[in-house]
Amino acid sequence: MPAFEYRGIDRAGKDVKGVRDADNEKSLRVLLKRDGIFLTSVGKGARKGGSALSQDVDLAKYFERVTQQDLAVFTRQLATLCKAGIPLVESIAAVSDQVDKPKLRKIVGQIKQDVTEGASLAVAVGRHPETFTPIFTNMIRAGEASGTLDRVLLQLAEFTEANVKLKNKLVSAMMYPLLMVGVGGLILTGLFVYVIPQITQIFEDTGQELPILTRLLIGISHGLRDYWWLAFIALGGGVYALRRWLASERGARTWDLRKLGLPVFGSLLLMIAISRFTKTLSTLLRSGVPLLTALDITKNVLENRVLTDIVEDARVAVKEGANLAEPLKRSGRFPPIVTHMIAIGERSGALEEMLNVVSDAYESQVDNRISMLTSLLEPLMIVGMGIVISIIVFAVLMPILQMNEFVS
Repeated sequence: MPAFEYRGIDRAGKDVKGVRDADNEKSLRVLLKRDGIFLTSVGKGARKGGSALSQDVDLAKYFERVTQQDLAVFTRQLATLCKAGIPLVESIAAVSDQVDKPKLRKIVGQIKQDVTEGASLAVAVGRHPETFTPIFTNMIRAGEASGTLDRVLLQLAEFTEANVKLKNKLVSAMMYPLLMVGVGGLILTGLFVYVIPQITQIFEDTGQELPILTRLLIGISHGLRDYWWLAFIALGGGVYALRRWLASERGARTWDLRKLGLPVFGSLLLMIAISRFTKTLSTLLRSGVPLLTALDITKNVLENRVLTDIVEDARVAVKEGANLAEPLKRSGRFPPIVTHMIAIGERSGALEEMLNVVSDAYESQVDNRISMLTSLLEPLMIVGMGIVISIIVFAVLMPILQMNEFVS
């Protein structure tokens, strides 16, 4: 909550000044009026107990961001309080006191102020699109319209927590391979830059004809040692060119298409997308969001233009009176079991439940596939590192063996 320096006039007509915490200037004016002070001027001041320097130089706010985990905790706490029958404004105020991050605390304070002034929670949340996604806003709007805000908030908390859980699984699965690649790269760089030049200098001094593998090793070593800056230029140029290409519509679409065609990883990415699509659509429908609106929101969580186009085509088809399962089936990207269960859900009127069943099944498959890939990557990377080290050792030993033969 920001602090304001203010000047005003009390009931006796005397000038008063001070520093007071408030959500905004309007709240400050209301608070001072209760104390019998008429506000005449206001400005940002240092927070109580802090210096002006700490107020002016707050570098943390430029780097701080609100994560999905923060939103999951916030939503769960708000849902619990609303379910207990506590009024919405008091619930938001109570949650605000529990928030640790200053940025999120400020946003929650603004939401509380907007709701206090008469705005709906969906409108107040929608004023912070950089923090709250359209899924969040539309589910709350549907919950307020149907009078089931507490239940919708619980569903939203479960949905956010499921997304956080999936993201954490992917991150934890990639940590070990990335660590292995980093450590292996540092070891190889040290060998080529410091160790190999000292060993190969002995061979060069003898003047004998070296094997091709040894000459190649020496060339790589000299290149890394003398022209390392070219590697950084090439890497920077490559990254810049790749980002420019991905920023274009054609490049991004081509990249998304190739990702789905990757061996092993392509099917994993498709499983994750289907799990995310079905979970999001099920949550929105259960919250009372109309199907067309839910599809329009859900397509943006797939993060793949190929799949996004398929969902958009399905939305258009549904708008024209078709079933959801048929256009998804025609695309060839959604497995038959998924479209079959969606079709059953549409015929039986239990589409939300069927989507949730599909989501749970694919989440289980994603877990199994990630565990399998992790268990395979570890020995493969160790074997790969062993092969590279063996080639280096062999390239160093070959000229030594030749020298022994020459001496004999």
